[in-house]
Amino acid sequence: MIDHRLTFETDLKGLEIDDWLVALEELVEDHGSYTPLGDDFGAAFLDAGPKLLVTFENATEVMSLPDAAPRGFAFARREGWSHLAIISRGESWFRDERVYRHFDRLIDDGFFEDFEDVLFYGAQAGGYAAAAFAVAAPGARVLALRPQATLDPAVAGWDMRFVKYRGQNFTRRYGYAPDMIDAAQRAYIAYCPQQRMDAMHAALFTKPNVSMLRVSGLGGRMDVMFEALRVLDDVIRAAMDGTLTHARFGQLMRARKQSGAYLRNLHKRLLDTGHDALAVQLCYAVLARGPNPFFAKQLQEMGKPLPKSAKAEIDAV
Repeated sequence: MIDHRLTFETDLKGLEIDDWLVALEELVEDHGSYTPLGDDFGAAFLDAGPKLLVTFENATEVMSLPDAAPRGFAFARREGWSHLAIISRGESWFRDERVYRHFDRLIDDGFFEDFEDVLFYGAQAGGYAAAAFAVAAPGARVLALRPQATLDPAVAGWDMRFVKYRGQNFTRRYGYAPDMIDAAQRAYIAYCPQQRMDAMHAALFTKPNVSMLRVSGLGGRMDVMFEALRVLDDVIRAAMDGTLTHARFGQLMRARKQSGAYLRNLHKRLLDTGHDALAVQLCYAVLARGPNPFFAKQLQEMGKPLPKSAKAEIDAV
């Protein structure tokens, strides 16, 4: 078996964004190619094995990662996957003519046909882009975490979170994301049903080739939460292989029950919805596992007796 894994070191941490982009270009050129797409976008390609991971990423968010490298770099090293990263300088839904033209060129060159498996991946705005540009590679798979279907006010005028970005044109080519996944082999749409706007966007993706992956109790950026739970890489691998069933996803998501952030969010939601008795039970269940100052304090504030093991924890809060 041919080992396609790339061996390279990244030295991208602690840089200002302009220096980071220069360093990224130099690094990628040694193992593939880098294509500037105007002032605000770039396409970084690592040439490795017959599986291709396509990611849509915000440079500012990438720079905050532990290695300050695009998401697919780790897969190029560990799995031997090829990787195409479309990088934006800031918050973006990748609605730019230069990005469209780049994908047009890739289609004309038969770029995606050289790979056995192709996965388009992104989160939030990047999730929108992953779905929208997947039309460039019929038969590809898509993994979109908390994606928007569109910001076109005629369709999604109920979503007031991104009003300042509505000036971008979401009706031109690569525009309405749910229509762009028609030729995908499988699209995985992950969302939290408690996040009302996200759930409404997710509903617009309902199609025969779509797997809706519901995960409750995770607020904020889903990619960051999955990373904290140490399940993001496994979710991406399963999506690439086409094995991300609801059962497999549920198995991976059980890890959130050990997450402090998830448990705190769950406790707040129980209180907000009037389920005080369940909130108390949750506190006792968490404290039965071991010391936890946050949940000990919550019991105290609700006027409930503390387990003996938890009494000393209040002093630490």
